[in-house]
Amino acid sequence: MGSLQGSPGQGGLGLLVLLLLLLLSPARVLSQRCVWYGECGVASGDKRYNCAYDGPPVALPEDGYDLIQELCPGLFFGNVSTCCDVHQLQTLKNNLQLPLQFLSRCPSCFYNLVNLFCELTCSPSQSDFLNVTSTIPYYDPVSKENKSSITELQYFIGERFANAMYNACKDVEAPSSNVKALGLLCGKDAKDCNATNWIEYMFSKDNGQTPFSITPIFTDVPVHGMSPMNNATKGCNESADDSTAPCSCQDCSIVCGPKPQPPPLPAPWLLFGLDAVYVIMWISYMGFLLIFFALVFGVWCYRRRHFVSEYTPIDGDAAFPASAQPDHGKVTCGEKLGERFEHGLKMTFTSWGAFCVRNPRPVILFSVVFIAMCCSGFVYVRATTNPVELWSAPSSQARREKEYFDTHFGPFFRTEQLIIRAPHSQPDTYSPYPSGADVPFGPPLTKEILHQVLDLQNAIVDITASVDNETVTLRDICLAPLAPYNNNCTILSVLNYFQNSHTVLDHSIGDEFFVYADYHTHFLYCVRAPASLNDTSFLHDPCLGTFGGPVFPWLVLGGYDGDNYNNATALIITFPVNNYYNDSRKLMKALAWEKEFINFVRNYNNPNLSISFSAERSIEDEINRESRGDISTVLISYIVMFVYISIALGHIQSCRRLLVDSKISLGIAGILIVLSSVACSTGIFSYFGIPVTLIVIEVIPFLVLAIGVDNIFIMVQTLQRDERLQGETLDKQIGRVLGDVAPSMLLSSLSEAVAFFLGSLSGMPAVRTFSLFAGAAVLIDFLLQVTCFVSLLGLDVRRQERNRLDVLCCIQSSEEGTAVQPAESILFLFFKNLYSPYLLKDWMRPIVVAVFVGVLSFSIAVVHNVEIGLDQALSMPDDSYVMDYFSQLQYLHAGPPVYFVLEEGHNYTTLEGQNMVCGGMGCNNNSLVQQIFNAAEISSYTRIGYAPSSWIDDYFDWVKPQSSCCRVYNTTGQFCNASVSDPSCTRCRPLTPEGKQRPQGEDFMRFLPMFLADNPNPKCGKGGHAAYSSAVDLIEEQAAVGATYFMTYHTVLKDSSDFIEAMKQARALADNITETMGIPGHSYRVFPYSVFYVFYEQYLTIVQDAVFNLCISLGSIFLVTAVLLGFEVWAAVVVSVTIAMIIINMFGVMWLWGISLNAVSLVNLVMSCGIAVEFCSHVTRAFTVSSKGSRVEQAQEALAHMGSSVFSGITLTKFGGIVVLAFSKSQIFKVFYFRMYLAMVLLGATHGLIFLPVLLSYIGPSVNKAKTRAAQERSRGTERERLLYF
Repeated sequence: MGSLQGSPGQGGLGLLVLLLLLLLSPARVLSQRCVWYGECGVASGDKRYNCAYDGPPVALPEDGYDLIQELCPGLFFGNVSTCCDVHQLQTLKNNLQLPLQFLSRCPSCFYNLVNLFCELTCSPSQSDFLNVTSTIPYYDPVSKENKSSITELQYFIGERFANAMYNACKDVEAPSSNVKALGLLCGKDAKDCNATNWIEYMFSKDNGQTPFSITPIFTDVPVHGMSPMNNATKGCNESADDSTAPCSCQDCSIVCGPKPQPPPLPAPWLLFGLDAVYVIMWISYMGFLLIFFALVFGVWCYRRRHFVSEYTPIDGDAAFPASAQPDHGKVTCGEKLGERFEHGLKMTFTSWGAFCVRNPRPVILFSVVFIAMCCSGFVYVRATTNPVELWSAPSSQARREKEYFDTHFGPFFRTEQLIIRAPHSQPDTYSPYPSGADVPFGPPLTKEILHQVLDLQNAIVDITASVDNETVTLRDICLAPLAPYNNNCTILSVLNYFQNSHTVLDHSIGDEFFVYADYHTHFLYCVRAPASLNDTSFLHDPCLGTFGGPVFPWLVLGGYDGDNYNNATALIITFPVNNYYNDSRKLMKALAWEKEFINFVRNYNNPNLSISFSAERSIEDEINRESRGDISTVLISYIVMFVYISIALGHIQSCRRLLVDSKISLGIAGILIVLSSVACSTGIFSYFGIPVTLIVIEVIPFLVLAIGVDNIFIMVQTLQRDERLQGETLDKQIGRVLGDVAPSMLLSSLSEAVAFFLGSLSGMPAVRTFSLFAGAAVLIDFLLQVTCFVSLLGLDVRRQERNRLDVLCCIQSSEEGTAVQPAESILFLFFKNLYSPYLLKDWMRPIVVAVFVGVLSFSIAVVHNVEIGLDQALSMPDDSYVMDYFSQLQYLHAGPPVYFVLEEGHNYTTLEGQNMVCGGMGCNNNSLVQQIFNAAEISSYTRIGYAPSSWIDDYFDWVKPQSSCCRVYNTTGQFCNASVSDPSCTRCRPLTPEGKQRPQGEDFMRFLPMFLADNPNPKCGKGGHAAYSSAVDLIEEQAAVGATYFMTYHTVLKDSSDFIEAMKQARALADNITETMGIPGHSYRVFPYSVFYVFYEQYLTIVQDAVFNLCISLGSIFLVTAVLLGFEVWAAVVVSVTIAMIIINMFGVMWLWGISLNAVSLVNLVMSCGIAVEFCSHVTRAFTVSSKGSRVEQAQEALAHMGSSVFSGITLTKFGGIVVLAFSKSQIFKVFYFRMYLAMVLLGATHGLIFLPVLLSYIGPSVNKAKTRAAQERSRGTERERLLYF
């Protein structure tokens, strides 16, 4: 009947059909009767009963025509006879305002809902489906008549209608709340809502909105003489009328088809059920062993067959004894060039060394002046601890996007957060009135605990700080979105559901027998409708926060299961504070208040509460405290190394000459030179405005000390073993020694410096800065060592020859002494007589190769399993309060907010431009909002946790003429808030088919500023001031829309891999939105922004950066080594291969020891390249200049001469200092410095002193005949001649 009346005929044909129907069913039409008419009696507050009326429909006065057309156009026909008067229509309009704001975005849904209420309120056939069950008498003082007020009513509703209405509405989103709209209108979570309990809740007196009880009875067949209201409905995929379209995909799942599914995870690469890389490396290693040992055995058999001595080494010269190898032959051009280059370097350094020894004072003075000039740059030194500058390059995508966001929307706020538990409290149980299952409440949600938490929250709000005698409170720095109309600070806390008030928390309604509503009731409503201004219970308290915005339950509650917020085991309180990047004065205020906040919470004592907390400045403060706390550890580490160097440099001939033969002063001078080179590097780059970082301060002294001390040991110990030739002066002797060792020092230092300088090409600021400072420090260290240190060495030898005491050089020893005698240290003799021969035995060398290749194979097999990222807990001291906060992050249920920014340039005033962005009716199925919504549907894959807050969809709901939100004064055209009661306030847009369409062109821009300035109120909860005032950047004096954002949240992100994957997925989603919107060719795009992106972007390319930096380091080492070894290309290959093995094995150690790949470990890996050069280059050069007859003998001589210096100079020096780092309180020191440095030194020492000599004995470069002949000519009468056939 309702649909029949709702479609009156038009014209003659329509009239004829209508008359025919009237003739055919006169009884039905004549039986139309009402059950009520008009309002009488007050039910509660401003709610009134309806007057019982048993009679025919009454013609509606003309002043109600506008209302009936607006609300129930299906009843506007004939003489408009209805069962309601104008007052009832106005009440119906007021009651529909809340559902209108949330459901009208799906017109079909709202059409069905209005149909339900129109038939109830005004249908002329009420008596067919309404049955009055209870009335009370009422005396009308106006008409002075006795009437009856209806207090109970039965409403017979067709099951088909109820289910169809629910199905049309169940998917409708509430954009500002990120939840389903039914969750706000059903009295329970949307997932628990169905057709019957939704309608039952709307008609229940207990919801606080219905003045009397209406009992819905669901049936599709007549019952007790009543015919159910079963009007025709509209599906959400149908248009409600000619002026509307079907609901959007976001609000109607059947429009967009099946729910999106995440792509399947890539299948693991397996062979025989195991990791394929493991299997391949195992097979490769077994194959290598088979081939290698077959070759060794074959050569051994070949040697036995040709009657070669069994003691002949198995190498490339295996078939011939050393004595049988010819010393002569044709010298190639390459060998001549190499010999001349080698000779030129030797003579240059010989002459220079002699000059420095002859003129120590000018050389030392010049060195000191040079150091002073470089260090004068400390005037301009600037240390940066800003993590953005440390980890994100200015030209990086994340940095550019951050600057764009900060420019258009303001910098992301600072965050002060508490996680509060009640470990000693018991859960609470709430029994709803009048019926319902008991609801458990978690321990922190008991009223007693909530009062205590509110006391804590209020105490924090009252914290004051002082900056330059100016008092700073939270109100001065907090985020207040409605200022200046509402200066309340944003506090994301469950207490904001109770307006941060003890009184509201204690508010309850009941009698002596029952509690009808209390804080339990209010809480359960607010977690479903956080934007509500009336909880619809007996309390009628608002849920909206005092700052004017909603408090989403997943942000303030923790430790619950599913959506059962009442089971929360933790409360989360967040204080957003304004950030000021370009206003240091305001930033100082925020920092000062945060400092007081930290002090207050650390000292706060409440035995019932367990509080974990963090402030924005906490991590930086704790890192600084950690750095200060580890100063003693680092100093002890360096002192241990200094003491060792000072003692180990000297060679004590007897106890009586202890104070003469020691070289403490020379060791200290050498260390000062090393530290001076670091200072010079820092000063030089400070001139150019390059800031110093913590990595530079902590890492480079260690690196340069390793390199510099090694060179010192090589120089001093070579001199100690050298015998001065007859007639040779001291300056010539030291010059000759320098000529022997300086090319090796130059080789290592230049290789490292070039490698580091090329490493500065990296896009990672931390790596680039380290590379620049390290390269300069290594180069300056070498220059100071071959100038200043050589002069100091000459002075020290003269002191020793004159029997003057070390350190107290003015005092002469009473012991009679002679000239300094050449001596071989115990370590040198060990390497020469025991270690080298044993290592290079025929049976030992294959074992060494097998073991090292096995370790290499293992490292290659696990390198892809090294984790990427940096656990932020590692950067904290063990005793830090932030560590406790990190451990409690498990309670969080929402990750960081993420903003999808649509850059300036998009046209929002056209229908096409709107459809590309919005998510409501008529919007594209692949619009920006819809794609983010689809991504949230598969949150486990996309890491997008919730549907986005969409300003444009809420704006369209706000501006609808059916809504009471958008009104203007008809005299001035100024905005009139919905809470204002003034007859001069009229709708912004007319209630016509055109007016119901979305605003376009000038209309769009005319009302948008009003929406963004409108504060939410009980009559209009859609005001956009609190939620969206910063989301839209209005330009051209508010005449156009610039950049905008759509905010949602990531899922909970627990470790680095989660953060990295979240950023990757968000960027992929934004790129897809940009493409589907058809704007790739335009000058604007969509990009995601979250505060952590600038820190984690480095990990998207960390593997490529690591490969690039390490390859470029190896390449530069190869080139420099090849040149400085006299164009010995094969020797450079051997050095590069050994260093590459060290680097790969470092990755193996990282996997074994749980060290992740990040900027800190990458710096250490680049540094390990430099230290590996020290371990390898000296031994290799000694091998190439050796004139021994076979590779084994060459390797043995090289290891004997250089091995002891390398071992004592680097291995022992570093080992002592590294062990001290194990006692650091800092996790980052233990993991990235102690573990990696220890691995670096041990791997370098084992490869340089074990594997490399063995490798050279097998495949080392052949003897350069030109060098051999030249060496034999030049070394007559020297130590070299005596050692050639040792």
